[in-house]
Amino acid sequence: MKQKIANLTLVPAGGGCFEVAVNGELIYSKLKTGAFPDEQAILDGVTERLKK
Repeated sequence: MKQKIANLTLVPAGGGCFEVAVNGELIYSKLKTGAFPDEQAILDGVTERLKK
C-alpha cells in the first residue's frame, strides 16, 4: 500500500548539516556519519518510518 506524505518541511541550515527526520524521529544525520546518503537510503528510511 502506498502512503501519501501529508506535510514536508525543508529547513535550511549551515555548517554542513544535513539531517532527515520523519515525525520528529531522526533517520539520517550527515553530522554523525560525515557523508551524504544516497537517495535510495533516504527513501528506504522514510518508507520504514511511515510504516510505523
